[in-house]
Amino acid sequence: MYALVDGNNFYVSCERIFRPSLNGIPAVVLSNNDGCAIARSNEAKSLGIKMGAPWFQIKHLAESEGLVALSANFALYGDISDRMMSLAAGLGPSQEIYSIDESFIGLEGVRGDLVERSHKIRSRILQWTGIPCGIGIGKTKTLAKLANHIAKTAERKPGIYPSHLAQVCNLEVLSAIERQRVFEATEVGEVWGIGRRISKQLTDGGIKTVQDLVDMDAATIRRGWSVVLERTVRELQGIQCIGLDDAPSPKKEIACTRSFGHAVTELSDLTQAVTEFASRAAEKARKQYSLAGDVMVFIRTSPFRKDPQYSRSIVVPLRRPTADTGAIVQATSLGLQAIYCQGFKYAKAGVMLLDLQPDSVVQGELDLDENDSHADIAEKARLMSALDTINKRYGRGTMKMASAGLDGDRRVWSMRQERKTPAYTTNWADIPIARA
Repeated sequence: MYALVDGNNFYVSCERIFRPSLNGIPAVVLSNNDGCAIARSNEAKSLGIKMGAPWFQIKHLAESEGLVALSANFALYGDISDRMMSLAAGLGPSQEIYSIDESFIGLEGVRGDLVERSHKIRSRILQWTGIPCGIGIGKTKTLAKLANHIAKTAERKPGIYPSHLAQVCNLEVLSAIERQRVFEATEVGEVWGIGRRISKQLTDGGIKTVQDLVDMDAATIRRGWSVVLERTVRELQGIQCIGLDDAPSPKKEIACTRSFGHAVTELSDLTQAVTEFASRAAEKARKQYSLAGDVMVFIRTSPFRKDPQYSRSIVVPLRRPTADTGAIVQATSLGLQAIYCQGFKYAKAGVMLLDLQPDSVVQGELDLDENDSHADIAEKARLMSALDTINKRYGRGTMKMASAGLDGDRRVWSMRQERKTPAYTTNWADIPIARA
């Protein structure tokens, strides 16, 4: 048995914790550079705002419908997510954090009424963090994900599903007839792992609801589509095919890319940007105990502008696998100098760490110079550990590479976030003050 705990409209809900005036008002959170909507309140959804809708297409609703748009505040969302996940873990003995707002909970060995227990956990999360959530329970992860959709839909759109399934839905306690009616009321595209293309193919083939898919023969699905879809059908039929991943495997590649808030033309500004990106990528590598063998850096102009176009990338091999920020930044800077071409308005750049391997694997070779001995490598590892500790304690960017520029420097490449709220829970200067 599995449960899926999912925060409702998570980014918007995080914003509403400290701005209760947003309750009941249509609100959206915008992507990097305030480009498009990546989270919507129920009121915003009622206005017909789709996920990913460009801001310039919906901004007229700010005057006509009172729509409030906010820049993404990922520091706040990440901290609230940590608090929510620690409370969700109390539902069962094992947990897989699937995304910033979703968590699978293994319910093996849990006794008693799971629905009652889930309601208590949900109430605790709401009281202690201010985040409303839905909880779905099923025999497999796919069924738990589907149950979560039913729980949230029954709360938001009463009448589609029975009211007792709102907030918490346990598919395993439904009778065969109730379960069939619920599956018949759910479109096949709502199943976890079925995208738009596959959904259209299934619908065109007469498989329009979840019940239609459950009734299909798994082998027929495999011949007509894929083994992946066959696994999904078996999961819907109650046969476990996807286990709980308590410790996700390390990433095989680590990327840090950003679109610029304004066009960048100078090499010095690009160097600051890629230094920042390389530093973050190196920090991520150390966090998962990995070393990079190659570094890729790219720059490109915007295809949406009528300016002259330019796009180049280069892979720079590292002498030995490393997660040292200095070595990675140096390789990135050399690569940037090789591909930079003057006279273009660059809109995006990025750094990717390739050929990752565990830091427990040591590359043996002769010391070619005194400045790169094994003792020096160990000393640099301690330096990077100290760097990460300081930045974790006092905030990202407290210590950084000089080529990233000083805080007072002109940073034309910084993202455009004109509507960003304070980092209420992660920055001392942003802590809200209650006045009498």
